[in-house]
Amino acid sequence: MSDNTAKRDINYKRHTARYRARRRAADILYEAENRDVDPVAIVEDRVALAREDRHAVAPIADYTKVIVQGVAEELDAIDDKISRHLSQNWELHRIPAVDRAILRVSVWELLFNPDVPTATAVVEGVELASQYSNDQAAPYIHAVLDDVAQSRSELSPMNNGGDEEESDAAAAKDSQEDSAASTHAEAPEEPEEPASAAEPEADAEEENS
Repeated sequence: MSDNTAKRDINYKRHTARYRARRRAADILYEAENRDVDPVAIVEDRVALAREDRHAVAPIADYTKVIVQGVAEELDAIDDKISRHLSQNWELHRIPAVDRAILRVSVWELLFNPDVPTATAVVEGVELASQYSNDQAAPYIHAVLDDVAQSRSELSPMNNGGDEEESDAAAAKDSQEDSAASTHAEAPEEPEEPASAAEPEADAEEENS
């Protein structure tokens, strides 16, 4: 086992059930875009396969289903919000696919899931980027998510009021979900390694040609 794989295994065990659900949702969204298929259909397929032991497919967490369904339903609004907060040097369709998937998960939580504290959505998105994308990803994803969170707060100042209490509640919920999942823990499914670092370079070559 490589040092990198060992590190990911350790990190996987340390993370909460909610984090793993987000991570798998991002993985499914990434796969759906690469295959040009409906991500909800992938979830339904995995749920069916997980019912039979011979397929060795880990069960899909309920929160993964919620995220994927939510992103699919609100994709246009989510992508519009992300595009508004990318820097002038970036365009949504040209950033690495894994970064798009992570941003879509986190922005959906920020905009459409009031049960998730703002800080949690931002921190978990940055953590996913740190683990599964290139070195440039975490800083700019952090900046985008902060901007989205700030714009949401400006529209509804009440969104900022209860983050501390919500964080405590979210931590308690994560603990409960971890306990419930301990008897049939989801096996880590590493996302396919995207050629994320190469994509911007390829685009640059196209522009220069």
